[in-house]
Amino acid sequence: MSKKKRDAPMPASSAGLLRFFEDETRGIKVRPELVVAMAGALMVISILLRAFLSA
Repeated sequence: MSKKKRDAPMPASSAGLLRFFEDETRGIKVRPELVVAMAGALMVISILLRAFLSA
């Protein structure tokens, strides 16, 4: 039996769309958990402001 290769080449695609994850881009790197937490906090603050300011 032969072992499976873990580093198999990616299939060819037009414009390299399947290999976008290999490109290193500049900019701020933010964890997904932080983005979800910030969105949740923004929703809660918005709901609280609407409830307290409309009374």
